[in-house]
Amino acid sequence: RRDLYEVLGVPSTATAAQIKTAYYEQSFRYHPDRNAGSAAAAARFAAVSEAYRVLGSAALRRKYDRGLLSAEELRDAPRPPGRPPAAASPPRRAPAARPGPGPPPFDFDAFYRAHYGEQLQREQLLRARREQLRLRREESAAEGRLRVLSDLSVGLLVFLSVAILYGL
Repeated sequence: RRDLYEVLGVPSTATAAQIKTAYYEQSFRYHPDRNAGSAAAAARFAAVSEAYRVLGSAALRRKYDRGLLSAEELRDAPRPPGRPPAAASPPRRAPAARPGPGPPPFDFDAFYRAHYGEQLQREQLLRARREQLRLRREESAAEGRLRVLSDLSVGLLVFLSVAILYGL
């Protein structure tokens, strides 16, 4: 007869949470779906499942620790809650949507506008202001370049006029 604590790799003083964690790790590692065709993995999975069936139940664990657990009690032991099934079963499919009367579909657009409408308006207004400011800066930069060119042109004309007058 095996020591069920050794099967799960936990000490006999392990808490229920430690036993559950050890079971989940080993059942994942040795699950038949992950080890198809491996008799050793299937046997190990069965041993881990049996150990958890006993040690995962407080009443059965007490009996096991005292040496009072019978084979009949072990065979009839219920599975602990939260335990994944030993054999892989196909995942359940959600029922298909039925056409016909029923509640209308949820309007996420209306929900979003109702909860975030003011913020969206503020962001749009802020974007428009930024764009206007950018355009004004571009216009003033263009006007500044034009003003510099016109000032240079006037200065050049004055210089040429003076040069022509004194050159005669």
